[in-house]
Amino acid sequence: MVSKDFACPETHVESHTGLPLFTRYACNPILTQEHWPYSINSVFNAGAVRLADGDTLLLCRVEDRRGLSHLCAARSANGIDNWRIDAQPTLPANPSAYPEELWGIEDPRITYVPELEQYAIAYTSFSRGGPGVSLAMTKDFKRFERYGVIAQPEDKDAALLPRKIGGLWALIHRPVTTLGAHMWISYSPDLRHWGGHKIMLEARRGGWWDANKIGLCSPPIETAKGWLTIYHGVRQTASGSIYRLGLALFDLDQPEICLQRGDSWMFGPEAAYERGGDVKDVVFPCGQTIADDGDTINLYYGASDSSMALATGSIRSLLSWLDSNSGAAEGTNRVCDRGRGARIV
Repeated sequence: MVSKDFACPETHVESHTGLPLFTRYACNPILTQEHWPYSINSVFNAGAVRLADGDTLLLCRVEDRRGLSHLCAARSANGIDNWRIDAQPTLPANPSAYPEELWGIEDPRITYVPELEQYAIAYTSFSRGGPGVSLAMTKDFKRFERYGVIAQPEDKDAALLPRKIGGLWALIHRPVTTLGAHMWISYSPDLRHWGGHKIMLEARRGGWWDANKIGLCSPPIETAKGWLTIYHGVRQTASGSIYRLGLALFDLDQPEICLQRGDSWMFGPEAAYERGGDVKDVVFPCGQTIADDGDTINLYYGASDSSMALATGSIRSLLSWLDSNSGAAEGTNRVCDRGRGARIV
């Protein structure tokens, strides 16, 4: 089903933090409850990929009116509008076969794996034990092979790297442990059994924008300088949490080594659809696509847990920003360094 067309608003929100690294699409949000071909509460936090035929596919987290989530695909020729949305859930929860999905499945990150000629979907499965990381493989987003839980609760914010590292598959994820809510990386010979767990980036402490709780956003982008990674930081305030986006760069061959980490956030909730919704003050991307020029990023993000939005940026600009905005404040490099090779098996 093709989504309904809606008038484009005339207003355009610019960043209040200097020159914007990402420019919001003027007709945001691009997908809302009103576009959906069946009854839902909200659509947000979609994984994204460009298919072989040139279409952009968003695998959206869709929350039903019970409060439980499933995944549904939306396709577009230009990645902006005229979305063709599956008439039924594309990947529904299956708690009878996978009890870890009792309370739904959420927040997919999609990685195309050339060696396997398949798309790997790391997603959050939610049940009585809390959120865990599950994995599914697909070639066409119609048939899926579920691997089940690969990282047990409490864990989420996961994505598979597109190629092996030292002969092993690598998964970035965010367990919550006695050490806090930090980004970790784990390794596997077969995508089923995981070990070699290492912290790769720690949440800062104190008054920082990313203190106490961080997590991976969209899958890392492989560049000549390293794995360019967008992550989210959560700031607790008197009126609630604020989810903003930061940047870090990791070594290509040893991705647990942090090379650079931005001091400040580089994208945060400013527009009305980001400031108000089911969960206010949230921008949360789970996917991006790269244009044919190899530089332009289309970042697809959930806005306030209520809708999908689009912002456009540049890989070169993000790398340049990191060069100018990492390690300037006291203690920043030490925070980044603490992730270097901190091995906890």
